[in-house]
Order: sequence, then structure tokens, then C-alpha cells
Amino acid sequence: MKRLKILIFSLIYIFHVTGIHVNAQPVSATGHVIAEIIPVYSASETSQLNFGKFSPGPQGGMIILTPQSTVSVVGSVFKGIGSHNAASFYVSGDANAAYSISLPTSPVILTHTSNAKTMLIQDWVSVPEPGIGTGTLQEGFQVVYVGATLKVGPLYDNPVGIYTGVYTVTFDFN
Repeated sequence: MKRLKILIFSLIYIFHVTGIHVNAQPVSATGHVIAEIIPVYSASETSQLNFGKFSPGPQGGMIILTPQSTVSVVGSVFKGIGSHNAASFYVSGDANAAYSISLPTSPVILTHTSNAKTMLIQDWVSVPEPGIGTGTLQEGFQVVYVGATLKVGPLYDNPVGIYTGVYTVTFDFN
């Protein structure tokens, strides 16, 4: 036992005098990081709102275009031949994301391309319906269809020609 004590003290003395120190070795660990890029939310018009060709009668009237592209005429408006269709918007983003749809709340003005005559578009409708969280991007996209009612005056107020305008549909991702 005495020998063991002498050996231990000798080793301690040698390590101390020679400067050899027994230190703990550094330990490292690997951490992991994750980041996910999701699709950018976007909406774009894929077909324009088109009330088609028609002739206003003596009292004028309305053309009602549904989101399903069916058209009906009220008053003394005579529907012409040719195409008409609801507007459509391609909305895309993260799969199964909910979003809200806001349609124009005040009438939108269409202006004759050659003069200052106008018509009004009102009573906007869409499929899915407007409101908070009414749309869902199943598989990351959805097509929204928009219709409205066009108020047509008599021929004096709405002469022959093309009428154009713009409107805004807002898609708010929840």
C-alpha cells in the first residue's frame, strides 16, 4: 500500500512539474435544421366576364350572367347570337389553405370605347360564394367563377359599340 501511495504521489508530482495536465476533451453534437418553402399564393384571371352581344330595346333592361355562365334577360333587351361567359380566376397556393373572396360592393362602370356613354355592372356573385374562408385550395388550387348583372339603358343611352371596364376581386388567404 505504501508503494501505491508513493507511485500516485510520484505521478502527480511528475504531471505537475512537467506541465502535463489531464483535461476533459471537448464534446460536440450535431443539430438539425428544417425550413419549408410553400407555394406563393396567387390569383389570375383565366377568362373575362363577357355579357355577349345584345340590343337594347326602348326601355333598356338587365342582362344577368351567373357564375355557371347562364344568361337571362330582363326588360326590353334582345340577346344576340354569339358567346358569353362568366369570369374565372385561377387561385393557387398551399394545399388545403382556406381563403376569403371579396367581390365589388359598388357598381362598376363600363365605358363605350368611342364616346362617354356608360353602363353599370352590379349584384356580383361567385362560386364559391364570397365571404370569409369560403374557398379552399384543394390540391393547391381552385377555380373561382364570377357573374354579375349588367344594367342596360335604351339605345339612346347605350349606342352600338363595345363597352369596357375593370373590376377587382380580392382573395385573402386566412
